[in-house]
Amino acid sequence: MKKKAIDAFNDASIKVPFIIPEITKNDKNAVLNALNSRLLTDGPKLREFESIFAKFTGAKFAVGVSNGTAALQLSLKSIGINYNDEVIIPDITFIATASSVFNNNAIPVLADVDEYLNISIKSMEKKITKKTKAIIPVHFAGKSCDMKKIMQVARKYKIKVIEDCAHAIGTKFEKNHVGTFGEAGCFSFYPTKNFTTIEGGMIITNSKKIADYVRTKRNHGLTKSLIRRYTQGYPWEYDVIEFGYNFRLDEIRSSLGLSQLTRVTKLNSLRRKASRYYNLKLRNVEGISTPNISDEDSCHLYIIRIGKKYKHSRNELYKKLLKNGIQTTVHYKPLHKFSIFKNKKIPIINLKNSNQLYNEILSIPLFPQITKKEQDWVINCIIS
Repeated sequence: MKKKAIDAFNDASIKVPFIIPEITKNDKNAVLNALNSRLLTDGPKLREFESIFAKFTGAKFAVGVSNGTAALQLSLKSIGINYNDEVIIPDITFIATASSVFNNNAIPVLADVDEYLNISIKSMEKKITKKTKAIIPVHFAGKSCDMKKIMQVARKYKIKVIEDCAHAIGTKFEKNHVGTFGEAGCFSFYPTKNFTTIEGGMIITNSKKIADYVRTKRNHGLTKSLIRRYTQGYPWEYDVIEFGYNFRLDEIRSSLGLSQLTRVTKLNSLRRKASRYYNLKLRNVEGISTPNISDEDSCHLYIIRIGKKYKHSRNELYKKLLKNGIQTTVHYKPLHKFSIFKNKKIPIINLKNSNQLYNEILSIPLFPQITKKEQDWVINCIIS
């Protein structure tokens, strides 16, 4: 007899889930309308989504891809990252930031993080060598890195910058959307993100050269899109100058993205409101540190730090909250703790902050629809 699949995000014992993706009636209608089209990929909805996303972020170009990892991998390739090049990344980030470097045959160099879990600029600059070709700052939890200082360092050493904006749709730095400072910005539309296409991603850039390159590479390297093949000359008459990938974003997910994008500003506002409520109730709890929230943050995650003066360790608090029906997690295990970094002999030095913070941080439930009642239950379980 087959075991029934378990839905960890629809468990009756969970009173407050970690995340609930918001899928509305309009979202469902948008998907159904796309399914009624004869062109289900690489079509007009993708072009519309790209155009509106570019306008939303203030970038000149946007190119939709299959996921955020593909966005990073293609962006690095577009700036010439290749064998044995070094790319500096923060030690605390999702594994995709590193795998995109590995998949371009380059070497990820791990920099320490600051108090906001963003890349430490001091550590980053110390890691620069003659082999360093790029930096990937990650706008962690929806709070921007200091892009002014990062770009100053990048210009000083003539290094390219690819921004990892997976957490940061709607995040700004000094009134400009993140992703518009470096050569390219990479977004993820995974179900846990501030808005979703289920799977999907986007590259934004102000460089036509980069946009044209990634647009071709996402489609096997074909010099013609699907629409152009069937509207311009013979469908089979196209060229392949360089091998590419199947990293396309289809019409169904593009339609969902268009629908969700209409309300992402409101959803981010609700996230900030909920985050500030947590701050109000938790900021005076001994041993608990709460994040600083600004109007330029998109508040993708709400992360508390559990210090020595708190009555429980981080892991003990995790177990207590779960026992009370509250899902939490940690973002993230430091990269240097994964076997692959040891196996590939990646240098692991001067990562004091990431080691310390990893043992202290806990992400607690945050999503636009979270109620005061649900937040109060989380708060009371932390305080009691």
